[in-house]
Amino acid sequence: MNTNTIGREQRREHRRCRKNDHSPWEPCLNIRNAEAGDAGAIVSIYNHYILTTTISFEEESVSEQAMASRIADIQAGALPFLVLTDGDTIAGYAYATKWRVRHAYRFAVESSIYLLPGHGGKGHGAALYTALLARLAEGGFHMVIGGIAQPNQASVALHEKFGFRKVAHFSEVGFKFGRWIDVGYWELKLEGA
Repeated sequence: MNTNTIGREQRREHRRCRKNDHSPWEPCLNIRNAEAGDAGAIVSIYNHYILTTTISFEEESVSEQAMASRIADIQAGALPFLVLTDGDTIAGYAYATKWRVRHAYRFAVESSIYLLPGHGGKGHGAALYTALLARLAEGGFHMVIGGIAQPNQASVALHEKFGFRKVAHFSEVGFKFGRWIDVGYWELKLEGA
């Protein structure tokens, strides 16, 4: 994936707003660094996935304060935590964390992306992943790893759209809502890394 192409696509596709007083409003999408003040909107999105799906293996709601701390910790580690706004609404977020703590793993990260329910299929996930991967490439990271609880065809399709390839499948490694859950892992080597 060419990081220059990522930047051009992001600028072209995700800065749509009203063009003049006579044209109808179009979505005004923007991707920016998350801030502590975004924690409330982010937990609103994330807690939905915790409480109603097996996409996240967390089982207890996350507080706004805990999320603000997570955002700060990730950014303090020189890793991106991004939000996508659609007008005044945070419609999704994406971030990367260290893959493992040992120093030799320092060029590998694990990516995560969550969209506001009802915002899938609008290109928001692709916009966030485009921005996240560009930031990671600029930061000198080599490998991005995505863990996906199975089944989750939408997430698999998003990852594979960006060139991730499946490298592992662990059966019944999670237990939530009274059932065992498999997890697959996809990886993407960043171009030029």
